[in-house]
Amino acid sequence: MSDAPRYDRAYWERLWEQTLRAHPEKVAQRPPNAHLIAEMEGIAPGRALDAGCGHGAETLWLAAKGWKVTAVDFSASALAHARSTAETLGPEISERVAWVEGDLARWVPPPSAFDLVVCLYVHVAGPVDEMVRRLASGVAPGGTLFMVGHRPLDPATGRPTAAASQVQVSVEGAASALDAAEWVLVVAEERARAAAGTGVDAVIRARRAPLAPA
Repeated sequence: MSDAPRYDRAYWERLWEQTLRAHPEKVAQRPPNAHLIAEMEGIAPGRALDAGCGHGAETLWLAAKGWKVTAVDFSASALAHARSTAETLGPEISERVAWVEGDLARWVPPPSAFDLVVCLYVHVAGPVDEMVRRLASGVAPGGTLFMVGHRPLDPATGRPTAAASQVQVSVEGAASALDAAEWVLVVAEERARAAAGTGVDAVIRARRAPLAPA
């Protein structure tokens, strides 16, 4: 019988409640994702979806850059913390964000509604290719899908990482899920994580083909 945790809604809600209660200052100090900053810095803002926004670091970074963001997570505690943080930053940030409580195992974005869809380190509760395609359906023509997944094994050591018992997006999984006739893989590679010994991240940046001229 496996002792691996069930990474369901109840698990993540308990984890966020405990973390926010015990270490609120550490959560507040967590920076936005370095891969996102490296790939999206300087991109003209538009409409963004942060799928699995957690405590909101990436959502707030995007809003500060001028994006109008829909931020989705199924943890009510994480969303409440993120919303409160946004409000302390003032209306120029908070009014750019719509916070949505939703389960990414089932939640479907409005079709072709976003110039950027971001999904970082989300444990996939079903087939990876299904979730990739479902989130990709929310990307507008000419828009970008940006996904990052922590790989389960450290290629340098062969040892399991903190994500070993989870299912997260991989380069291969994302590439096979996206129709090559509709998507261009701008970035599809594994990159070393900043903390030594924590393995690598799969980083995927895909651009949806623009509409053909009439």
